[in-house]
Amino acid sequence: MQTNPQTNSDLSFEDFKTEVLNDYKIAVTSRECSLLGRREVLTGKAKFGIFGDGKEVPQLAWAKSFKNGDWRSGYYRDQTFMMAIGQLTIQQFFAGLYGHTDINADPMSGGRQMGGHFATHSLNEDGSWKNLAAQKNSSADISPTAGQMPRLLGLAQASKIFRNVDGLDNLSHFSEKGNEVAWGTIGNASTSEGLFWETINAAGVLQVPMVINVWDDEYGISVHAKHQTTKENISEILKGFQRDEVGKGYEIIRVNGWNYPALIEAYQKASKIAREEHVPVLIHVRELTQPQGHSTSGSHERYKSKDRLAWETEYDCNNQMRIWMLENNMATEDELTAIEKDIKKQVRDGKKAAWEAFLSPQKQEQNEAVTLLTNLAESSTNKNFIEKIKNELVNEKEPLRRNIASSARKALRYVTNEDSAEKRQLQDWINNYIETIQPKFSSDLYSEQNDNAKTIQEVKPTYDTNVEEVDARLVLRDNFDAIFNKHPEALIFGEDAGKIGDVNQGLEGMQEKYGELRVSDAGIREATILGQGIGMAMRGLRPIAEIQYLDYILYALQIMSDDLVTLRYRTKGKQKAPLIVRTRGHRLEGVWHSGSQMGGLVHLLRGMYILVPRNMTKAAGFYNTLLASDEPALIVECLNGYRLKEKMPTNLGEFKTPIGVVETIKEGNDITLVSYGSTLRIVEEAAKELQQVGIDAEVIDVQSLLPLDLNKDMVKSVAKTNRLLVIDEDVPGGASSYILSEILDNQNGYKYLDSKPQTLAAKAHRPAYGTDGDYFSKPSAEDIFEKVYDMMHEANPSDFPKLR
Repeated sequence: MQTNPQTNSDLSFEDFKTEVLNDYKIAVTSRECSLLGRREVLTGKAKFGIFGDGKEVPQLAWAKSFKNGDWRSGYYRDQTFMMAIGQLTIQQFFAGLYGHTDINADPMSGGRQMGGHFATHSLNEDGSWKNLAAQKNSSADISPTAGQMPRLLGLAQASKIFRNVDGLDNLSHFSEKGNEVAWGTIGNASTSEGLFWETINAAGVLQVPMVINVWDDEYGISVHAKHQTTKENISEILKGFQRDEVGKGYEIIRVNGWNYPALIEAYQKASKIAREEHVPVLIHVRELTQPQGHSTSGSHERYKSKDRLAWETEYDCNNQMRIWMLENNMATEDELTAIEKDIKKQVRDGKKAAWEAFLSPQKQEQNEAVTLLTNLAESSTNKNFIEKIKNELVNEKEPLRRNIASSARKALRYVTNEDSAEKRQLQDWINNYIETIQPKFSSDLYSEQNDNAKTIQEVKPTYDTNVEEVDARLVLRDNFDAIFNKHPEALIFGEDAGKIGDVNQGLEGMQEKYGELRVSDAGIREATILGQGIGMAMRGLRPIAEIQYLDYILYALQIMSDDLVTLRYRTKGKQKAPLIVRTRGHRLEGVWHSGSQMGGLVHLLRGMYILVPRNMTKAAGFYNTLLASDEPALIVECLNGYRLKEKMPTNLGEFKTPIGVVETIKEGNDITLVSYGSTLRIVEEAAKELQQVGIDAEVIDVQSLLPLDLNKDMVKSVAKTNRLLVIDEDVPGGASSYILSEILDNQNGYKYLDSKPQTLAAKAHRPAYGTDGDYFSKPSAEDIFEKVYDMMHEANPSDFPKLR
């Protein structure tokens, strides 16, 4: 074992010894938290535990090279690192394990994620950015294996943008001239995931300051590396990515995870290369252990041999660091024993404090409920039944809020026919309790600040008197030009987005004008395109990530659903990523370019806006609105609308399309027709034809699916027409059913209907190729006409005889 680690030459031996002892204290503290945390799960106080034991020493070495402004994008084994950078205390560790809903007690997520999922706070209480360049940063973890990798790419790319793009001097609170490194962590087994490989390739191409730590303990849960990785060695099979005199690539470093001085040297080298040269680095940390197995749901003795278990005991990184310290006179046996004993007490005390803090407000709420139930019982003829509920609640020594609420609500059932002050007091208490407690579990899915995107008022486009109509793509292009000129922090990237100005020329000439870093081509890798956007948005830039067609957003859907849309929620409003995702879809022939999977997206992307403009002027207005706010959104441009004619506005970059506001584009009295996007043009055509046979249809464009009709204007139309048809090119039961539910369930539109509300969707399959594929797969003007006519026939068969 190396005994002369490279250290600061100005550091005396005594100072170095103090530093080493402090590291050891953190390692022991982290290990004791893991051991005691497992017991808390097994006793039932915590639901589940997944810990970082066995990874302590490499994380200490990593923390030494992690500087202010740097970012972590890791996974659930990194507790020692978070402790080492001063972002996780013993009490906070256990608060996270218990799921404490107070963000001050559990600053990682306020009880919304299981323990082991870490984050720092990027935002002030008012939603404004903190000085991220002056603090150590951790992006909020997610559980899906390798899901942290795409975001890591974007966090690293932001440094490249800050270093090389002019006009960002006013953003110094986000970066110190791009000198920050983005550090990722991943288990060796998770390197089997496609997201890992996509990120590895993309970072090598982009040459960004990214360091990936691979913690290698030879297992993925119970599955050995021989079933995970070719040659059982990730750094071996990544040799082709190693940079050399011929081509750019990675610096690859291998180091044993139990070798404290060698680890320090490895991380110093990685930090210097990534920070100064903007070259990605992979550190393969081998010969690690996992002393308690994967998690509290199983035991590693079931799948590891006796020899392996014996080796793990000997080469446990904490044990090896202890031996090294004794051999090099860093401490005596007695000193280390005393340290270890003291830390055990500190961890027990921290655990106790966390549990008491967790229970204290719930005991108070329990007492309130018991008092109300006692009073209710005394005033009720069903006293015995209510007292039984009360006594069960009293006997809850460690009350949970679900039991408190359940007891109070069940008691009300016994006084439904009674009228008393005690009953009214309990009713008021329950209503107030739910109103107070529910946000602890449900708040911050979207921004709740006063300047959220839904509050941005509409600014209509203005036109010259003699305005000419142009190809709609030019409206979009010239609006992007205005955006990039107005917002130096704005950038766009995607497949074909750069040199040729996107496949539909909406970015024509933009790369030449604004440079390759702001208007960029990207490889065919949708997941990491999204990751680039998430990471850069988290660092204060305003990225627009382009997915060429809506169909291919499915490649990025996991990242959007698990990472982007949950970010604000899973940090209880302490992080945000105002990423705009641009794509195009609707009404094209063929299985793979007819994208209208809106129902699926609406269900999976709660937490971002889904905007479906009917033309390019509306789309451009959405981009302007979003850049005036700080929330993520998906904008689906109409694929068959780029060559249609639209007027060119004079207030490019300034006009704004409101979010969550529907637009009535044709008034009528007989039936309400609701649709969006390209299908809306077909609805308009059908409405004109219906007018010719005496049916006056009102046509509504929803404009945005998430959120949908915040002003409840659709039901006002239904109240006037008394009939409703929702038309959509999604599959049956998709977005059309979602819209129908909003009108009937949330807006109570059923009260105004004279006939059954209906939907008209596409067929259950995707369209066949060819011009006829769209006609026979998705609603046509004839389909809409006949559907409406049949509804009118049912109401008035004499005026509207049956068609067929």
